Amino acid sequence: MKEFFRVVKFILFSISAGIIQISSFTLMNELLHLPYWVSYLVALVLSVIWNFTLNRKFTFHSAANVPVAMLKVAAYYAVFTPLSTLLEHYLTDTMHWNEYLVTGINMLINFVTEFLFQRFVVFRNSIDSAVAKSDEETTEQ
Repeated sequence: MKEFFRVVKFILFSISAGIIQISSFTLMNELLHLPYWVSYLVALVLSVIWNFTLNRKFTFHSAANVPVAMLKVAAYYAVFTPLSTLLEHYLTDTMHWNEYLVTGINMLINFVTEFLFQRFVVFRNSIDSAVAKSDEETTEQ
């Protein structure tokens, strides 16, 4: 049951990150008229920072070394970002697909793969370590 609630929290935080991503993308794409890939990349970075911060603290309750965890997430995005940017470019510029449809597809792919990566790689050995640490501190007092 604990894992079920972990997935629910991840979904809710991912939705909030998705709102940040699509809002910032829309602002840059529609109002600032920045190139599509710039809008996509900046929006992605904003949503990643938001999502990582909330999920580390509230979903995975990790007390792991934050810079190390961030480096692992950066490694994930070092692969995901170029691949998704190429997919975005190909589908929107070459195939003339709707920009928002393609962004939604990439967000869905990102959601699934990022959960698996964070659950089984980034926080694998530190899940609930912040809760355990908090319990120890309470017991000591």
